[in-house]
Amino acid sequence: MWRAGEVAAVQYLVKQGWTIVARNWRCSLGELDIVARTPGPDPVLVFCEVKCRSGLGFGDPLEAITWRKLNKLRDLALTWLAEQPGWVPRYRLDAIGVLLPRDGRPQVTHVQGVAP
Repeated sequence: MWRAGEVAAVQYLVKQGWTIVARNWRCSLGELDIVARTPGPDPVLVFCEVKCRSGLGFGDPLEAITWRKLNKLRDLALTWLAEQPGWVPRYRLDAIGVLLPRDGRPQVTHVQGVAP
């Protein structure tokens, strides 16, 4: 199910005109779900944490993104940036929640700038 949630998140971002830079990037600290670049003349590199659920029985998918997870996301983003050639002037951390109901289309909620 989590893979279907990430696919829905990627499709959502691509429809917004974003460029997917990396998916499921791994290092010793963990994994980045999506690294993407916003469109336009002043693009921002965005590190996205994706959480997926099939229903709301255990709460909204975004509720699963704790402060601990956001701190880890920040550390992963900094590690990814350190491994890339060149300088990235602007980046941010976003969260994407995906509901995958059995009888409907995926519902995507995108929250920008979830952590400083």
